[in-house]
Amino acid sequence: MPTAHPSGWAHADGALRGPHWLREPSDPDALVPLLWSRTASKADGVLSVGGVRMPDLVREHGSPAYVLDEADFRSRAVAFRDAFADYDVYYAGKAFLCTTVARWLAEEGLSLDVCSGGELAVAERAGFPMERVGFHGNNKTLGELERAVELGVGRVIVDSLHEIERLASVATELGRTTGVMVRVTAGVEAHTHEYIATAHEDQKFGFSIASGDALEAVRRVHDAPGLRLLGLHSHIGSQIFDTSGFEVAARRVLALHARVVEEVGVEMPEMDLGGGFGIAYTTQDDPSDPAQLATEITKIVEHECRALDVAVPRLSIEPGRAIVGPSMCTVYEVGTVKEVALDGGLVRTYVSVDGGMSDNIRTALYDADYSATVASRPSGAPPALSRVVGKHCEAGDIVVKDEFLPGDVRPGDLVAVPGTGAYCRSMASNYNHALRPPVIGVRDGKTFTVLRRETVADLLATDVGVS
Repeated sequence: MPTAHPSGWAHADGALRGPHWLREPSDPDALVPLLWSRTASKADGVLSVGGVRMPDLVREHGSPAYVLDEADFRSRAVAFRDAFADYDVYYAGKAFLCTTVARWLAEEGLSLDVCSGGELAVAERAGFPMERVGFHGNNKTLGELERAVELGVGRVIVDSLHEIERLASVATELGRTTGVMVRVTAGVEAHTHEYIATAHEDQKFGFSIASGDALEAVRRVHDAPGLRLLGLHSHIGSQIFDTSGFEVAARRVLALHARVVEEVGVEMPEMDLGGGFGIAYTTQDDPSDPAQLATEITKIVEHECRALDVAVPRLSIEPGRAIVGPSMCTVYEVGTVKEVALDGGLVRTYVSVDGGMSDNIRTALYDADYSATVASRPSGAPPALSRVVGKHCEAGDIVVKDEFLPGDVRPGDLVAVPGTGAYCRSMASNYNHALRPPVIGVRDGKTFTVLRRETVADLLATDVGVS
């Protein structure tokens, strides 16, 4: 293939151009299994997930729609549970949470991490065991802390000295004892987008180990009435493929753990190493499987504990994206197709769909990469380097920056984007007064509504300007 243009274009003479990682597929109709849920398949150009053909799903439920593969979600949850059998596995609810998912997690024996009063309310509605809930957040309100203590959540991860005081006051007033973990920043630069790297010093989360703030926070929790010190919590970021960051963080967090034993006189029983395990959005991504992660992380922790002569604490991790990300895809209908001529004889094909940044903000926010496939029919047309864009009034309203799609893509076709389970529906908005799509569950050839499509009535329900 000729030398790639950095933006990924096709020349008017038909020669293909793309970013260095994008290659013309031998069969643009084929699926790359790593990018899709395990029940996804294609026959005669038609995508099926969970035994449900996408044209049939769209006829019944409309488009755009998020499609959630129940069997895949459960299998990924179980894979983490079994690989980390000696750990507590907390699903990170911020990736995607609803009552159905919370019930699946409870049934499969996982714990649940929430980071707002709303997520806690979903867990309560689902009947999730509260002793298996952890409550995150850098600025929990007094009301949120009160509700967490009332419900008996298993642990609250504190993030500031103000919160320690606030939580101790709430616990004392309610006559309860609440388990507490102290979130620390280990000063690790995770190799990910700056907005989702969370263990370096200059950001809002946690207590710095280097400055001594983390040790002071541990002392205050230990001394506070109504609080039970469980351990330290560290999270280095998201969409991480390399365990080297976990190794550096574990070394620094365990050093603090040992210092607490020596200086505070308490051996904390637990430690949370966070989550952030990456998934494949394109063929350039190479994620580790849960068993490999478990082996590598356990080896790191055990080695450091031996070196420090401390007992290995009860460990926990927090996968979210790694479970739900590949379990969901989004299906759209194509509305318009444009070939735009650019300087130098370059051509870019824009495929506009009936959704966009209101249902997937990650491309605009994080410059995230996605893949796509035509989901409704076969095509013998040569592949064309295309850009899938949304319907919103933003030039940055891009769903898939670069993908080879059949050169005869036309209005009415369905296009499906894999890997949209994490941070797509959970970050969806009503920008341009768009209606948020439904989440449609699929299993064994049947569909079921997990979250219904919003309606105009929903949109106007909070608009009280006209009676």
